[in-house]
Amino acid sequence: FFHLQALEHVNARLLELYPDDEERFDIVLMTNNHAQVGVRLINSINHYGLTIERFCMTGGKSPIGYLTAYLTNLYLSADSEKVQEAIEAGIASATMFTANKDVAYSDTQLRVAFDGDAVLFSDESEQIVKEQGLDRFFEHEQLNENKPLAQGPLKGFLEDLGKLQKKFYAKNERLNCPIRTFLVTARSAASSGARVLKTLRSWGLEIDEALFLAGAPKGPILVKIRPHIFFDDQMFHIEGAQKLGTIAAHVPYGIAQKYHKSA
Repeated sequence: FFHLQALEHVNARLLELYPDDEERFDIVLMTNNHAQVGVRLINSINHYGLTIERFCMTGGKSPIGYLTAYLTNLYLSADSEKVQEAIEAGIASATMFTANKDVAYSDTQLRVAFDGDAVLFSDESEQIVKEQGLDRFFEHEQLNENKPLAQGPLKGFLEDLGKLQKKFYAKNERLNCPIRTFLVTARSAASSGARVLKTLRSWGLEIDEALFLAGAPKGPILVKIRPHIFFDDQMFHIEGAQKLGTIAAHVPYGIAQKYHKSA
């Protein structure tokens, strides 16, 4: 599962720098189990030395209604139907897929990788690729280079990570920041990359590393990055990441879902 040690390290560093500030990662364990299972869950959490204080045990009821009450910034689940329900409710959400290989992850820096279209950004450009082809897409992106893309379902989560990063920057800890973000996109830098970077700038957001792969597979790059989690809207990329040892999360949003379901 998602490596919680890195999250806990970020929280510990924030507590050192801002002892009176409670703006930190807050993990809520949500389960369909009945409350009677709570003791076993608590024992498991303690066994692994994890700091999870808040549980939500719904006794078979969908947890989606509680997400808003918990002011949820990101909902992760292995249940794709619940993730779809959360996305439709406007909550950043993704279906988790474990890696097929054991890979060493950093415990001292949270590393998060995002696809661009239909994840950080809307699926506007992806619609043109699917319906009108690549040539029309390249033309469209160059014509609209200075027009920011609309936001996608995980834009708010990148924004939240950026707010925490800025807390470290304010204490001259930019070089030692325990959060690092990556954009890993199939776009080509020369033909369609500028619009993406200008969109991020228009939002006032920074991304630490941007990798434009021009259609090359994402799996080998992700092996080098070693993110704790990689978000993408296309199962093709999720499966490629999984095979090479990356924990990947599918964001069920945009036109790619229509094509995936009909395949």
